[in-house]
Amino acid sequence: MDPSTVGYETPLANTRPSLFTPVNAAKSRCMAAPQKSAPGQARKRKPLVYLVDDEPTLLDLLEVSLQSDGYTLKKFLDPEEALKSFLSAKPQPDLLVTDYALGKMNGLDLIEQCKQANPDVKIVMVSGTASAEIALRSPVKVDRFLGKPYQPTTLSELVRTVLADSREESRS
Repeated sequence: MDPSTVGYETPLANTRPSLFTPVNAAKSRCMAAPQKSAPGQARKRKPLVYLVDDEPTLLDLLEVSLQSDGYTLKKFLDPEEALKSFLSAKPQPDLLVTDYALGKMNGLDLIEQCKQANPDVKIVMVSGTASAEIALRSPVKVDRFLGKPYQPTTLSELVRTVLADSREESRS
């Protein structure tokens, strides 16, 4: 199987262990085992975060940086597969974390197409090749930019802030 066509989903932090296997992203689905909530507690959906980087090691770093924060994470090496999954996702992702230089398309192209489908999606762009100026001059809103290399805790805190800002906006 070509690794660029595989999407991964990781389990939520502090949940029962479940079997999570690679899913053929060409089918545009990534299914998680059902999670049971405690009796008397309504299940609250954890934020869905898409991670996109065409470098496997850097994609893994994105995942490791966020996996203990309790998000549902979906990883994509191929931006076209990420877009395909994004467009058909129910529920829609809350946050897209993407690299700028992705080979087939750049991160801004991916962001623009995702924002057309869901204008409320929050965006964090990471890059080792582009500066924050790329994000500032972008015709689409990039909520935060983070230069590579970065510390995993820095990304974690940045994502937490962006998602908290998103929740505050939806309340007002």
